[in-house]
Amino acid sequence: MKPILPSIAARAVQTERLRRVPDENIAELRSVGYLNALVPVQFGGSERWPGEVAEATRLLAGACTSTAWSAQLLTVHAHTIANYSARLQEEIWGTNPDALVCSSVAPIGRAEPLPGGIRLSGRYSWSSGSEQADWAILGLLLPGSAGTPEPHLAVVPRSDYTIDDVWYSMGLKGTGSQDLIVDDVFVPDYRIESMNGLNNGTSRGFGMHSAPVYRLPFAPVFAIGFAAIALGAAEAIQMLYQDRLATRVRAYTGAKVIESTPALMRLAETEHQLRTAYRLLKHDWRNLEKLADSGRLATADELVNWRTNQSYATKLCLHAADRLFEASGGGAVRDDNPMQRFWRDIHTGAAHAYSDYDVAAQTLGAHLAQVAVAGVF
Repeated sequence: MKPILPSIAARAVQTERLRRVPDENIAELRSVGYLNALVPVQFGGSERWPGEVAEATRLLAGACTSTAWSAQLLTVHAHTIANYSARLQEEIWGTNPDALVCSSVAPIGRAEPLPGGIRLSGRYSWSSGSEQADWAILGLLLPGSAGTPEPHLAVVPRSDYTIDDVWYSMGLKGTGSQDLIVDDVFVPDYRIESMNGLNNGTSRGFGMHSAPVYRLPFAPVFAIGFAAIALGAAEAIQMLYQDRLATRVRAYTGAKVIESTPALMRLAETEHQLRTAYRLLKHDWRNLEKLADSGRLATADELVNWRTNQSYATKLCLHAADRLFEASGGGAVRDDNPMQRFWRDIHTGAAHAYSDYDVAAQTLGAHLAQVAVAGVF
């Protein structure tokens, strides 16, 4: 990964202007094996650990956050597809091992059950990397085992949806997170799985590939890059702040900022926050590997903790970035200063539903309260 970071960083402004990841970035990421890291060996992939992908994503975010955001999603979707039917996997990778898959997983699609499948329609937003993708994973509701509606994910080819160019945003400008429009498309059953099935090992393709990574649940792998990106972007702001600190002189007083106690304290607290976030994430990445090697399914405790730890790590990174940005002076807001881009990108990424700590805190609090009640009775 490291050899390609300077050239990707050099194209960061171009990436924002294009509003999608440049083809050159995709080619370089493919050349180092990033994009097929979670594709099964059977189809030419390398079956790497999600933690390795997250580490690489962290580094990539420090070069270009938009590229990191889209590319890591295009990468982790391979883990999802590897748990679908063998027929779908052959359709996607059998003739094109470089095929990429985007997504919009909120269950907003309108699905009409039909013999052998469903008829699907809907407008799906926030599909990052959609312009590089050959297939899309789309969310919808279908009756579950108890008959009540449950989230499902349908996989459709590029020929079955159109891309609406609507991605104009404050940050993550280069992610190409466009809307996908599906209009009365037939999706056969073998291209559909429930989220529950993908999380608890009952999907059609579970066990098809022997590598332990494919025994991991969908959710923590799908979302493993979000906090890693916040960390990488916040670390980039910290490096920019440190570099500027050595030479910055206040315009009105002539005082050297490096001799300012508050400036040094801001740097120290940021270092502690980012170090804490990194250790929290690495702890979870290692635990995912242990779970995969154990052969057992994830517990409710593990799923809740992975979900909420990601949001908390993002919150730490956001606060660290704010602390340094607000003390970086007027020069930090100029378009030619990458600090403002990283700051915008962190805030935009933190607005993602998965990164919302208010939701995460409610989820963890409710889970802890249920555990406490169960302990009493």
